[in-house]
Amino acid sequence: MNASPSALPPARLLPLGDAALTVEFGSAIEPQIHARVLGFARELEQLAASGRMDGVVEWVPTFRSVTVYFEPDRIDAEALGTTLLALARTSPSLTVAGARWRIPVCFEPEFAPDLDELAVARALPRDRVVELMTQTVFSVYMLGFQPGFSYMGGLPEALEMPRLASPRKRVPAGSVAVAQRMCAAYPWDSPGGWQLLGRTPVPLFDAANAKRPALLAPGDQVLWQAVDRGAYEALLARCVAGTFDREGLRIEARPGGGVL
Repeated sequence: MNASPSALPPARLLPLGDAALTVEFGSAIEPQIHARVLGFARELEQLAASGRMDGVVEWVPTFRSVTVYFEPDRIDAEALGTTLLALARTSPSLTVAGARWRIPVCFEPEFAPDLDELAVARALPRDRVVELMTQTVFSVYMLGFQPGFSYMGGLPEALEMPRLASPRKRVPAGSVAVAQRMCAAYPWDSPGGWQLLGRTPVPLFDAANAKRPALLAPGDQVLWQAVDRGAYEALLARCVAGTFDREGLRIEARPGGGVL
């Protein structure tokens, strides 16, 4: 049974400078709180569509909060805050029916520099780490940090690890990583401090795809599929040549989304 908004902790209003307010629904990263975030964001969309958000620039949902940016010379912050809190009290929770993807990942040592260390730290055989990664259904909560970077929940507690004490200056694009109870995939070469457990050859962001540049979206589910080095190289060559259709990774649209 899903909790109603009244059964969950009350939302908090937090100022963010003089041109933004954050509505926080909880302190944990969990599905019920994220459902409240999505429901609140949907209500904001409906208000904007009816012309009742004049002066609001945009809003940004996260795991457990929504930040609303506004023009302070056009909107009174106190009045806006009152409106947002009232909306937070009545907005329904919402689940999003996204796509389900099966994405190939190579877990060989060259692509997984932290896998053996994680296995030792968690007292697990290396193969068991790979097994847990490929048996878990990960849920995409949000995109951030860089275009197409997906924050995913659902990492088994047995694989929980802190971020690296010293972040790497360069994490290769396609790296699949974990930190705390989260999983992520890097769409670009970049610095990063997450534990690297594998790499996918599939582009996670395609600027030429105007309809869906980021492969993953909030509400999607991801299953990692282990492939060997040969399969990785073959898929990478197809991706570079532009002959790989990433839509072929889609398993199904996940049913059951909607307002709770």
